[in-house]
Amino acid sequence: MKRMDKLASQTTFRAKNRTLARTVMALRTAFMRCAAGVLVMTLGTLVAAQTKSPSVAPTAVDGKVADRSVSDWLLRMHEASRQRAYVGTFVVSVGGAMSSARIWHVCDGEQQMERVEALTGAPRSTFRHNDQVVTFLPESRVVVAEKRESLGLFPNLLQSNDSSIAQFYSAQATGRERVAGFETDMLQLRPADSLRYGYRVWTEKKTGLVVKLQTLDGDGHVLEQAAFSELQLDVPVSMAKLTQMMSNTEGYQVEKPEMVKTTAAAEGWVLKNTVPGFKPMSCYRRSVGAGADARHENTLQWIFSDGLASVSLFVEVYDPQRHGQPGSLAMGATHTLTRRIGDWWLTVVGEVPPQTLAAFAQGLERKK
Repeated sequence: MKRMDKLASQTTFRAKNRTLARTVMALRTAFMRCAAGVLVMTLGTLVAAQTKSPSVAPTAVDGKVADRSVSDWLLRMHEASRQRAYVGTFVVSVGGAMSSARIWHVCDGEQQMERVEALTGAPRSTFRHNDQVVTFLPESRVVVAEKRESLGLFPNLLQSNDSSIAQFYSAQATGRERVAGFETDMLQLRPADSLRYGYRVWTEKKTGLVVKLQTLDGDGHVLEQAAFSELQLDVPVSMAKLTQMMSNTEGYQVEKPEMVKTTAAAEGWVLKNTVPGFKPMSCYRRSVGAGADARHENTLQWIFSDGLASVSLFVEVYDPQRHGQPGSLAMGATHTLTRRIGDWWLTVVGEVPPQTLAAFAQGLERKK
């Protein structure tokens, strides 16, 4: 009987977090979004893998590549993702599970536009024009239109004088390999502590565009891998056509979740103990879910980043009908932790080790 109660509790916990998990999936893997804009937010649920480093020996590194600093590498990748037009098929694989999407990306100065078409799972088309995101769900005939900050690689954080990325990550060029038909530079990003994951990155040699990325745990195991299986660079992509497709919502019910910019202090919250390397990036009051599921109009979302990984704190009024026992979940490199703080319910999500989420949860304090 106890075992049945435990299983029921676990099932309830997962169900109550499913809507939230879909929402915060857009915030996971900030570094991976650098590779292909908004693609990861449409790729669905992933599970953990246990694979080791590739055994194929890469080609030697040339001196110019070897001399790049961490910030040099990351800014190069970020600019490549913003300045290149491309079309490709992107695949995320974790364990035995794979998700794929077709991506069209175009840029015109400061104007960025993408179309991401899910190729696996439920049909879904996502369009992004700068911070405007529209997701078409054909099966339910629903369109979700919302504003989202392009977290990307947080270029302002990288360029600021107090940038601390180099304190928490080291970069080492490890050679060259061919990926999706392109010559790439290989890069290993190693964390300086156990509060963040490491990365292995393949960037297109001429442009710096990320074409393959692995997220690594402390033992060097691959938690998840994302890569272009096919890629065309500098192809003609019509921004006008994508704009027209994005605005054609005829026959769909349009839903617009609310998101109001605020500060944690104004909402009565403070992080009494900072987590090394992670800086507050933005804070919102928002609804989680859409339509009938958008019940939490006063949910607070507080976003932190160390320049590569991001962590989101979601705070809402505790409801015993919806919130079960505190717990944790893992989806590849993304972890979720929930706990009760007095009259409030906290959900912490990030592509970081579980001890990092615990540090955020333990440091959050109500001030009013």
